[in-house]
Order: sequence, then structure tokens, then C-alpha cells
Amino acid sequence: MSLDPGTAERLKGVLATVVAIPVTPFDDAGQVDWDAHARVVGRLVEGGVTVVTPNGNTGEFYALTPDEARRATESAIKAAKAAGAAGAAGDGAEILAGVGLDTATAIDAARHAADAGAGMIMIHQPVHPYLSAEGWLAYHQAVAGAVPDTGVVLYVRDTRIGGELIGRLGESCPNVIGVKYGVRDPVLFAAAARDVSPGRFTWLAGLAELTAPGLWAVGAQGFTSGLVNVAPAIPAAMLAALRRGDFEAAMTTWDAIRAFEELRGADSSADNVSVVKEALAQIGVCGRAVRPPSRLLPGPAREQVASILAAWGLDRAEASA
Repeated sequence: MSLDPGTAERLKGVLATVVAIPVTPFDDAGQVDWDAHARVVGRLVEGGVTVVTPNGNTGEFYALTPDEARRATESAIKAAKAAGAAGAAGDGAEILAGVGLDTATAIDAARHAADAGAGMIMIHQPVHPYLSAEGWLAYHQAVAGAVPDTGVVLYVRDTRIGGELIGRLGESCPNVIGVKYGVRDPVLFAAAARDVSPGRFTWLAGLAELTAPGLWAVGAQGFTSGLVNVAPAIPAAMLAALRRGDFEAAMTTWDAIRAFEELRGADSSADNVSVVKEALAQIGVCGRAVRPPSRLLPGPAREQVASILAAWGLDRAEASA
């Protein structure tokens, strides 16, 4: 079996959007709160999100057990369908399930996601300390080849992975349809995107809203977002502005979210997830608990989050977590 060319083109179009990375809520005992997980995903879809990535980095993928990661995929699929049906939106959002770690684990997760109903998988950047170009290629070929009729998105966070290597992977694996580019460098992004056949992949700004306008100018067609968990309308406004070529409006949104995203990115992104969960706790969506090596957000930073939410018109008085 292989991914039908028509389906591949459809999924490439679907990816050109705000790709939401939902949090994985935990209860006070450190266990996944599955009711809250469904609530988070449902709220995203109700807010207009059309692609959801369970088991992304904002979902604390590396802190989940394999069983929890599989259940997160199942939970996201179920919640997206329920939200879509409630809003008369067909099957709801497309699910782009994150997979990774060792090759066998990534393959098992990819097959599980496909069997569960996910139309796409995202392969996390390998975390092995010794990465060669040929090894990177072999790893992705093995995972993509295990699910030939499922769309595959690469997560690239290494400056050594350029367009030539990505293009070789695309030639050997037709189901690789997109690239989530997580290097904060528009020159490297442009070079990688232009070193492959035009239109072969959908390219996403993989470091969220702050990088989106710059990378859009050199080839991005969408971007990922963790902020979307908190306020889906804000990244939607940026996307709409970028699509119509209104960079002034896009940068107005950029200014509005800068403090939030810089708080997430401080100290090598130490509190990346904690900031999002703190905001969600303050508006009553889910709890603020995270798993090590993340930490609960310190008091002064919590107050910064509260000030940002107030500026966005989200009332802290609504908090219930």
C-alpha cells in the first residue's frame, strides 16, 4: 500500500495552517487527567483549529510512557471527532500524532496512530547524541516506510539537516508530505525549502508565532503553536494576516504575543510548557501540573502570565484550577 497522490495533496493543503500542539494535563498525583485532555483538544477544535498534534513537545512527549502516548493519540482523535460533530464540522480536526524515540518504539507508535485513525504522524527529531546524515535518513525511512499509506511530517531541529537530505528522504518515501522546521534561522530555512522540488512538501515554521512572519516570507505555509491552547483566536488572526500578505497586521499580533512567547523561551525554554499550563490553569481549562524535568512556574512569572491574559481580555477571575 502507499499514500494515494490525491490524499497526499489534500493533506499537504490541510497542513498549511496553525498546527496546534495540545498540552497533556496532569492531576495533583502526577497522572494524566484524561477528561481534561479531551477538554483541551475539544476546545481547540471548537476554536477553529483544523490540525492537532498529540504527543508534541508542548504535550510533554518525552515525559510520557509509551502507553500514555498511545492513549493521548486515541483521546485526541475521539475528542476532535466529538467536537467536530457537535459543531457540524464533519470529522473535526486532522490528527498529526507525534512519534519518536528508538526506531522500534517510533514504528509501533506510528502503526498504532494509523490504526487508531490518525491521518498523519510527526516524527520527532532523533535524540541520539551521535547523529549522522545517513543514520538520520535510515531512521526516517524505517518509520515512514512502516506506515506507507499515512502522511508523514518531519520535525527538523538540527542545522545539519538541509534540503538535499530532506529531498532524498522524500524521493524514497512518497508519504513524507511536510516539514516542521524548528531551527531559528530564516536563511537555513529558505535554503532547505528551496533545495527541494517546489511544492514537494508543506513547510511549517516549527518554533511558533515569533518565527512565523519571518519564515513565511521565505516559504513557510503554516506554523505550529502552543499558545493556541490558551487563545485560539490569536494565532488564527496571525495566519489570516499572513495569508493575505498583511505583514503589518501580522506584526501587530506578534507584538501582542511577544511577552508570552519570550517567557516560554527564556532560559533555553526551561518553562516552555509551564507557561502554557499556568495560563490554562488561570482561565480554568486544566491544572498547572507538569512532570520533571519541567517545573511549576514560580510566583513572579505567574503574575506575568496573569498580566498578559488580562491584556488579551481573558479574565483571571474565571480560574478554577
